[in-house]
Amino acid sequence: MPNENDLQSVLIVSKTDKPIEFIKEVLPKNDFYPILSAANAGEAKRALINSDVDIVIINTPLGDDFGMRLAIDIVTERKAGVLLLVKTELYEEVSYKMEQYGVLTLTKALNRTTLYQTVKLLSATSNKIRRLEENAQRLEKRLHEMKTVNKAKGYLIEFEGLTEEEAHKFIEKDAMDNCIRKIDAAKKIIDKYEF
Repeated sequence: MPNENDLQSVLIVSKTDKPIEFIKEVLPKNDFYPILSAANAGEAKRALINSDVDIVIINTPLGDDFGMRLAIDIVTERKAGVLLLVKTELYEEVSYKMEQYGVLTLTKALNRTTLYQTVKLLSATSNKIRRLEENAQRLEKRLHEMKTVNKAKGYLIEFEGLTEEEAHKFIEKDAMDNCIRKIDAAKKIIDKYEF
């Protein structure tokens, strides 16, 4: 059985129970758990407040919304991947509108294999996007730390007459002597010289 972190949580939104049961049968519990359900857009939004799901499958139309607005809201506000199921005659129009938001669209005339493969593709894509976002956040944090340390070095150069190398060593030594991170040592220096 896979690690709990490898499991993808799913929210199925459908005004009828039959599609929910079909999708639950197709998605194996060793890959997708928990599988939640909602009967309309309002209920789905409430469920998303309480749960951080990885994949949302919307069986259109819903009772209180067709489903497109809900799909757009989810992909713009959350990290979940969204699959929209529509009638065959609406596929071209809905797919065209949804692709710019990154929402996958399928016709309801689909078999188990197509549904499973599409959800697995959505899962893989969501995981890739999540990793890229995590890397971007790490890089942003590192850049912030570098800017803070450089600002502190600038103050040491300007007010203490140190060279850049001496300022760098001063910050490293202060961090080591006080068992703190370099950014914290840099913040102390900045606080000292900023009025």
